[in-house]
Amino acid sequence: MELIDQHTKGIMEGCKERARQAGLRFQDESLEYVVTNRDMLELTPKLMIPTLYDYWVHDVEVLKEKGRYELYPSNPYETVINTRPPISFYNDNNPDWLNVMIFYHVLAHIDFFQNNLYFRNTWDYDFTGLALSDKREISRLRALKGRWVDYIIEFARGIDNLAGFHEELSHRFRPPAAGGSAILDYYFDVFLQQEKQVPVSEYIKEMERYNHWIADSGGDQDKGFFADVRKRHPEFDALFRAHEKARPRRGLDLMQHILEHSEFLNEGENTWMKTVVQIVRKTSLFFQPQIRTKILNEGWASYWHEKLFLEDDRIRGHEVDFARVNAGVVSMPRVGLNPYALGMRLFHYVEEQADRGRLSLEYRRLLDAGERERFDSGAGSGRETIFSLRENLSDFLLINTFVDQDFVDRNRLFVAGRRLDRQRMVWQYYVKSRDAGEYRRMLIDSLYHPPHVVIEHEKCTGSTLYLNHVHEGKPLVRDFIANTLLGIEYLWGGPVKLETSEVEPESESATQQAQAMFPGLSQLAREEEDEPKVTWTRVLYTMQNRNLTKSTL
Repeated sequence: MELIDQHTKGIMEGCKERARQAGLRFQDESLEYVVTNRDMLELTPKLMIPTLYDYWVHDVEVLKEKGRYELYPSNPYETVINTRPPISFYNDNNPDWLNVMIFYHVLAHIDFFQNNLYFRNTWDYDFTGLALSDKREISRLRALKGRWVDYIIEFARGIDNLAGFHEELSHRFRPPAAGGSAILDYYFDVFLQQEKQVPVSEYIKEMERYNHWIADSGGDQDKGFFADVRKRHPEFDALFRAHEKARPRRGLDLMQHILEHSEFLNEGENTWMKTVVQIVRKTSLFFQPQIRTKILNEGWASYWHEKLFLEDDRIRGHEVDFARVNAGVVSMPRVGLNPYALGMRLFHYVEEQADRGRLSLEYRRLLDAGERERFDSGAGSGRETIFSLRENLSDFLLINTFVDQDFVDRNRLFVAGRRLDRQRMVWQYYVKSRDAGEYRRMLIDSLYHPPHVVIEHEKCTGSTLYLNHVHEGKPLVRDFIANTLLGIEYLWGGPVKLETSEVEPESESATQQAQAMFPGLSQLAREEEDEPKVTWTRVLYTMQNRNLTKSTL
């Protein structure tokens, strides 16, 4: 692994200049490395962070990837990580014309990392430097404690998907202040609506008065707007203090709760374990925004690498080569999901809709297909709109807002179904639905969605930790429950109870019968048209002294 040469760096700097002229915003400094396929295989399990702490699972993943590469050799073009400065890796056999395309793709990723609000918790520090410090600390502890360090890493990683990403993000956007946003929220959300129960018209007038006051006074809330509120409502301060006193503290996620309240971890000889758990949690939070913006991020990069590459005079003569490579990256599969293709098409679609004014209420009210097709108000706000999407949305918001029937029809998208051909014992794929709602639901179901587990403090009796898995229509994976609760019990230092919902089939489906007759079918997905009817049952798992028991509630 080595830095790119000056010739290639010059190409990158030219791409930066053109990308900025198009409107992308990113820091000047960046590091680019040339790597071999073997380097890529060794870095991938560490999520391309060379300084990430060592863990035995990484070594297993490297061996697995090397075996896969021998069977299916391929040349990954690039990867980029969100650090300060950004670091990107490029395959050592990329020609110059391909690097031009790849550099634009990488620069769009960097623009996304540094401007999308879901990455707000990653903007203030260099993760590679922090990861190096954590790696050295893990190595020091491993020299003192041996394999116990790996046990603690494994226990912590078993629950690292429960780290409170959204809670952390909202805390960074609205940190607790000496009255600022808290008093504003109380006044408009509680005092006016619940305490005074003012009419809607008066509530709107008060909001307008506040907006005018802020615009005129430069934003001095306490000495300006709220000074007037106190004159009109002398009881306001007393009610606000009572509300703040009764309001629950900022919620702790499971890992934070264990770190703060575990008597076992807070014993003198075990405090080193807290360092390991904190490192795992910190690493998990760093990668959370990338998991939640995969489609948006890759779509943004694909949109810009295509647009900027075709406008770059340095690639003349390689248009056909580009078309071949680009088609492999952004082609839309008939069955399955390609985040590059879906995201790029959504950006093109939203840009066109905004340019023609089709994001307006006026357009949405039209019912006639011909009028909808001809509608064009000439708004011309497409580019501004997609930059706003890049800044404010996640995959869920993008899909839920813009995957409508027009988008599905334009791209000839559909939900594929499967049925079992019992004559030949094979699956047949068919078009199940072209409805936008069904397609949108399929996309949302494919997104990352960790379980919502909350701590029931009123049920935490004695040394028992009581966890409640909030039912959201999906059960926990039973195979992981025992080991995960074993890790939580060890870190907590006492019994752990987990309340969750499980589905019990009422009858065996035809597909299950076929799988019993033909074991080879067990690896295939269940036939959609033959889903068994199920009932949800609340159950309670108890892990105590490394023994797991289960009871029905």
